[in-house]
Amino acid sequence: MTTPPGLRLGLLALGVAVALHGAARPALAADWTADPARSTIRFSGVQVGTPFTGRFERFEARIAFDADKPEAGRATVLIDLSSARTGDAQRDQALPQKDWFDVKAGPQARFEAARFVAKGGGDYEAVGTLTIRGTSRPLTLPFHLDLDGGQARATGRVTLVRTEFGVGQGAWASGQWVGLDVGVEIDLVARIQPPAGQ
Repeated sequence: MTTPPGLRLGLLALGVAVALHGAARPALAADWTADPARSTIRFSGVQVGTPFTGRFERFEARIAFDADKPEAGRATVLIDLSSARTGDAQRDQALPQKDWFDVKAGPQARFEAARFVAKGGGDYEAVGTLTIRGTSRPLTLPFHLDLDGGQARATGRVTLVRTEFGVGQGAWASGQWVGLDVGVEIDLVARIQPPAGQ
């Protein structure tokens, strides 16, 4: 029996719609959510020749990732800049202020990874964009990933130049008192999220 032309066009349109829907949503990418209680984001720098370290006490991370198709993954990490703690009261009071993170104008740092690149041996790169103080720049974060069933642990480190994001204004912009390089270390533990309805 010959299929009527109208029906053929309708079936073709349905097939195209299904194909596009599948392309827009990678079927293999699993959704993961970081466990803040078991995860840390730390930073390090040098002030007047003395190294210091700190951490962000509040952040969240949402990740879509599948080891068989890392290039289809994505991630969003939001960091509450007002939660920076270094153990030095004067420094901790200064960091949220206008010369540094300026949390009144932009309370969060945002890292959006558009894809992951497998490097072998459990090593990956998250390729995306980091935004601080309204300034966005490309960032590639190398990390090592351990998968154990429904749990994942990612550890990595990257060095940023703080003035590229406007962090450190006025007398603090030269690096004379506080070094320009800032190390950022991540140790994220995440759990896979069950599909909706389960």
